[in-house]
Amino acid sequence: MWLVVGLGNPGPEYADHRHNIGFLVVDELVRRWQAAGPQRKFGSELHQIDRAGERIYLQKPMEFMNLSGQAVQRAVAFYRIEPRRVIVIHDDIDLPRGRLRIKAGGGHGGHNGLRSISGAIGPAYLRVRCGIGRPSGGKEQIVGYVLGPFGRDEQKLLPEFIARAADAVEMILDRGVDRAMNEVNGNKHSGSEPV
Repeated sequence: MWLVVGLGNPGPEYADHRHNIGFLVVDELVRRWQAAGPQRKFGSELHQIDRAGERIYLQKPMEFMNLSGQAVQRAVAFYRIEPRRVIVIHDDIDLPRGRLRIKAGGGHGGHNGLRSISGAIGPAYLRVRCGIGRPSGGKEQIVGYVLGPFGRDEQKLLPEFIARAADAVEMILDRGVDRAMNEVNGNKHSGSEPV
């Protein structure tokens, strides 16, 4: 059993923001897998699918980013899913735009959603880090940048970026995290396009 969590903020006013890339990737996986749902459960939108003999839950927490851990903890407890079988998809300002990385465990890097999840279930879960880059103006512009919409140039390449992030989730599920990390993290062309 797996739990795949896409991070974002609920509501139409946040739908096209950089911070919502996790929601967009989960939407792509739901479409790709034709997953059932959504159900409103655990303070989230929850889809499910049986894929290659395993039950997979796809979750979009609906309690805002800094409370994401509450919804994840409820799902993990109810379905008895080990943290190492939780995949969290999130935006990452420490990666260049369009770059993808898979990570197992570790710190939250200042990301409020990861901070909340680590506080709720510990840090051992897997992450698909979706690079959005940093604003050129420095720290004082980070909040506005992250909570701002993708620019016109970014939007042109966004579908391809979302598809590659969904591919990375499938690699973890189909080949295991080590092989997925080797392929995604070792690929010099993994996201060299400026999304």
